Amino acid sequence: MTAYLLILGEREAVAWVLRESRMAFPPTERREVDRLTVGDELFLLTTRGCWHNPTRDRTRVIGRARVTGPVEPYDEPLTIAGREFTRGCTIEIDSLAPYLRGVELAPLLPRLAAFPDKRAGAWSIRLRRPLLALPTGDADLLRAELAQVATAPDEVVGEYFDRIRPVRGLRSGTPAG
Repeated sequence: MTAYLLILGEREAVAWVLRESRMAFPPTERREVDRLTVGDELFLLTTRGCWHNPTRDRTRVIGRARVTGPVEPYDEPLTIAGREFTRGCTIEIDSLAPYLRGVELAPLLPRLAAFPDKRAGAWSIRLRRPLLALPTGDADLLRAELAQVATAPDEVVGEYFDRIRPVRGLRSGTPAG
């Protein structure tokens, strides 16, 4: 089993992942997506810009999930918030922090091996991908930190759905087939 940060940079994507219990990936070939297997652990991470207020919001780990199905191509591309996704997999969300809460990533950076460049601001470049593999020690740290703020998904997911609004002028869809 491998652990990954599952990087979500758009609030509509967060709502889709929570509603569908799936993850969708863009058409760009990524080795980490190709390596994803059933049983892998995913730490759901929202970026500063995810909620459209980067001066208020921080990059946070908001939940934990596991992969329950293989990554497979969609019959038709899926569009979420104006971006196209061509393949995906099913996931099961095990825990979820309340809306706009979670484990802030920046204070943990000195202890996270997945971010070797500790210079201010340098770490965020590693979040410009859908997945980031985590060493065992990083996964253990995030699991322990998240356990302090997260709960069963059904206790808090309704607030996500109530508060996440579509991006004006853009629409989400679901995959065909």
